[in-house]
Amino acid sequence: MNPRVETVVPNSKNYTLTLGFTNQELRQFDVKPYLSQGFFKELQDRAYFNSARVALGSVEWPNGQDFCPDTLYELSEPMTEADTVLDTMR
Repeated sequence: MNPRVETVVPNSKNYTLTLGFTNQELRQFDVKPYLSQGFFKELQDRAYFNSARVALGSVEWPNGQDFCPDTLYELSEPMTEADTVLDTMR
């Protein structure tokens, strides 16, 4: 079983999520590939995208969009603290 999400920081400039997992890993998940797909189109609105929150070890938005915790872990890229700082500067 993969670790679960503990923290999420939406990065609406590039439509990524910075995720903190229960195993203390910091990873980045790219949401862009999903933005043109039906249910996820609403995430194109930057203010709405920024309303992401942690729910039951995953990430969800107010209107029900969510990603499976395993998907978030397996398709995300490992990050360092330095990556996080650089990402906020872009």
